[in-house]
Amino acid sequence: MSSESSATVGLTVLHRRYVPFSHAHYAGNLVDGAYSLAAFGDVATEMCIRADGDEGLFASYSDVQFKAPVRAGDVIEIEATLVRVGSRSREMDFEVRVVGRGAPQRGESAADVLDPPIVATTARGVVVVPPRSTSG
Repeated sequence: MSSESSATVGLTVLHRRYVPFSHAHYAGNLVDGAYSLAAFGDVATEMCIRADGDEGLFASYSDVQFKAPVRAGDVIEIEATLVRVGSRSREMDFEVRVVGRGAPQRGESAADVLDPPIVATTARGVVVVPPRSTSG
């Protein structure tokens, strides 16, 4: 790990992914809320790698809000924004947005780009990274 951190408030990491039908958990092809939390963990890991050269460890979530459903077949965008930098802690705001959704009424494989996207899940989380090395 580098002896210097690049952790800066405002640093943002963005992932996009297709939600496979194998993750549908409930009627209507709904995906459980844990899917969004796992996605938050992925963007937080990349944030820590970019900022600190280490994957870090998740310490806590707060204010998790499930605002709209995520469904199998959706294309989602997961964003983490660094909002506070401590000596070892990194606090981030997270958001899952649905940017594409199937349109089965038009055909089996029909889908639409959603503009604006639907904000599905938000949260705040804290990740900790190892102490910075002072040796070269």
